[in-house]
Formats: sequence, C-alpha cells, structure tokens
Amino acid sequence: MAEHYRLTVRDGPRVSRQRFASLPPALDALAAHVAELTARPERATIAAVAREFAPVAQVAARAELRGPERWTPRIRAGIDVRGDGSSEAWIGGATRRVVEPADGETPLAALRRTLMDG
Repeated sequence: MAEHYRLTVRDGPRVSRQRFASLPPALDALAAHVAELTARPERATIAAVAREFAPVAQVAARAELRGPERWTPRIRAGIDVRGDGSSEAWIGGATRRVVEPADGETPLAALRRTLMDG
C-alpha cells in the first residue's frame, strides 16, 4: 500500500477525511478548511456545572494531519479553531506542543514552516 497523508476535519459532530499523496497538497487542503472554519461567527459562552467556558477556551473545530505512515505516522499535527475564531497550531500525539508563530506569521504559516523544514 502506498504511503499517504490523511487529513481529518472535526467540526462539531461532523467528521470529514481526505487522503493526499504528498505533504504540500495536504497542507493546502488544511489551509482551505481552516479558512472556512475561522470565518464563522463567535460562539456563546458555555455554562457547565461549576464553570463557564468563554469562546476562546472552546475548541470549535480541529483539522488534523497524519502521515505518511499509517500506524506510527512521522507527522501528527494540526490546527485547533477556537470558539472566538482564533486558531492555534500544534504538533505531536498525546503530548501536543503549540507551534508558536514568528512575528507577523499566522498559526497556519507557522505549522507549514515547521513541517516543511523538519
């Protein structure tokens, strides 16, 4: 079986999956999904039993990229879209690390730089 990159987008209860033969088109598709997700209106604050979650504390959607191997992918990274429309790039599996953007860089550009350089 050929190696490929898998893009999974979770938007509330909706999940979509796509496969790509190489990393650049997978990153382009991730960028298109994130642009669509960040253009939505801000979510309301959620009140739970003993806490309230402001829109910035809510992960409204997640776009995750894995590959090229299936069982132990070298790349596991993505973008979390917050309830206020902001986004945050991350890399890693169970122990995720935030990818800090450089001056003037978007989270998506920081993720692309990190994955293409490393």
